[in-house]
Amino acid sequence: MTPKPTLAVVGATGAVGSVMLQMLTHHADVWGEIRLVSSPRSAGLPQALGSARAGGTPLAAVRGEECEILALDEEVFDGVDLALFLVPEDVAARWAPVAVSKGAVVVDTSAAFRADPDVPLVVPEINAHAARVRPRGIVAGPGCTTLALIVAVGALHAEFGLAELVVTAQQAASGAGQAGVDALRAQLGLVAGGDLGTHPGDVRRAVGDTTGPFPGPLALNVLPWSGTPGADGASTEEERVRDETRRVLGLDRLRIAATCVRVPVVTGHSVSVHARFEHPVPVGRAHEVLATSPGVVLYDDPAAGDFPTPADVVGTDPAWVGRVRRSLDDERALDFFVCADNLRKGAALNALQIAESLVTDLWDL
Repeated sequence: MTPKPTLAVVGATGAVGSVMLQMLTHHADVWGEIRLVSSPRSAGLPQALGSARAGGTPLAAVRGEECEILALDEEVFDGVDLALFLVPEDVAARWAPVAVSKGAVVVDTSAAFRADPDVPLVVPEINAHAARVRPRGIVAGPGCTTLALIVAVGALHAEFGLAELVVTAQQAASGAGQAGVDALRAQLGLVAGGDLGTHPGDVRRAVGDTTGPFPGPLALNVLPWSGTPGADGASTEEERVRDETRRVLGLDRLRIAATCVRVPVVTGHSVSVHARFEHPVPVGRAHEVLATSPGVVLYDDPAAGDFPTPADVVGTDPAWVGRVRRSLDDERALDFFVCADNLRKGAALNALQIAESLVTDLWDL
């Protein structure tokens, strides 16, 4: 029997890393040794793990066992077959090629390689086959906003032929990392009670310097900006939604308009979608397609109060879809609302699904 492959989890102490460790514990045990690795930018390492050996070496639990957290260096990849990178793009850009040079296949969740034509961009429910051709030894996953909408959009595209997409993403604070969550929680403590939010500038004054990674107060507010300046007034986050959706669907000229808005939600991205197709779309058939698509849950009975919200879907794996309706002015267009946990399907789950598909392809287990 072929030995089970050795897995390295780089960024095991971060928000996505903690979710990945839970998934590795509960998914099928296809791995041999699992090495947990801390990136240089992992903040609050001992506190995040909650356990340490007598000498102060931090530990984390995976598959019911406490494992030592290893420092990120070249030697940590010796003997590793597959490495999951759950780190910021600058760390991935530096260290993923090192892991490949040591013989590992890399699955990266950052934006470091998503636009590289020699790195496949993969969502297993849509284009798992693309991971088999990887000239650089790296497979990338899209960003969390794209992953929230792409499985549902991809299923509808396969049935009706997608022609145009207009999306407004409501991004949770955790999309900006732990710093985003910390900033929102600090702000919520400062604005609790009173009549804040009823006069211009009062929330901004109350929040003061606790805005963290955001351009303004997020508590009792929404911020129509995410990322850094891109072309023609778009943000880089909005450009990524367009570019990643095109790559995954194989539609290089698909017209996409995206607006990203940061909202005061801890975890769970939501996306309002207007999708126009090549053919008329019966809503009943759209319901059937969504209800039977892997990775999608159809939750759509507004009269009964049944539609997805971030508070309902946090901690779950699928993309939840509701408010599915034909556009009032276009028989070839659908409007719908989708929610997904941005730390799970938006990062950890997609990466693990890619890794598990590679195990099937590369190792006879």
